[in-house]
Amino acid sequence: MSAHPLAGAIAGAARIVSGAHVTWLDSPPEPGQTVYFANHTSHLDFIVLWSSLPAALREQTRPIAAQDYWERGLRRVLAVDVFNALLVRRRHSAGSDSGNAGEARETIAEIAAAMGEHTSLIIFPEGTRGTGEEVAPFKSGLYYLCREKPGLRLVPAYIHNMNRILPKGEFLPVPVISQVTFGAPMSAGPAESKAEFLTRARDAVCRLKPE
Repeated sequence: MSAHPLAGAIAGAARIVSGAHVTWLDSPPEPGQTVYFANHTSHLDFIVLWSSLPAALREQTRPIAAQDYWERGLRRVLAVDVFNALLVRRRHSAGSDSGNAGEARETIAEIAAAMGEHTSLIIFPEGTRGTGEEVAPFKSGLYYLCREKPGLRLVPAYIHNMNRILPKGEFLPVPVISQVTFGAPMSAGPAESKAEFLTRARDAVCRLKPE
């Protein structure tokens, strides 16, 4: 899988606008299938996070993006044609993660199949953009993906200040210094409950927030 020629240019421009400073804590980036999961406050998040990976890792990494937002027009060209994003249906349930369990499991199976044995992913487990003040509870998709692919390597990341660079509802970015911090790799324990895992994964992201 090779990146579209425009991907590097767009990602480079996003890095310049965001002034993103990238830090890898505890361990350097490693080859091999990985799910990079992070907080989510801006539509620039997946571009900046993708651009923060070493070039060799970008080639094998696809962002997960919400189908209802990215499926049409120029957005689809950017997400799918340029960044090879995997569009997934977003569940809209009444303030919970319950939704349609069968549909959710089907979506996870589709994601696992798309990953194969070599493709890495960028995921935002909150499920929607937040304000940047705190990380919302994680949806269950990351947990069930780990159950589909036991031993899957996960790398937490925290994206700082992107909500100020491209606030919700705005179209043009405002240049502000941002930071992308990657934490230590982790995986789901074989006997770990959904609640335990999602709390541990969220805590791994929250610990990376700059003080």
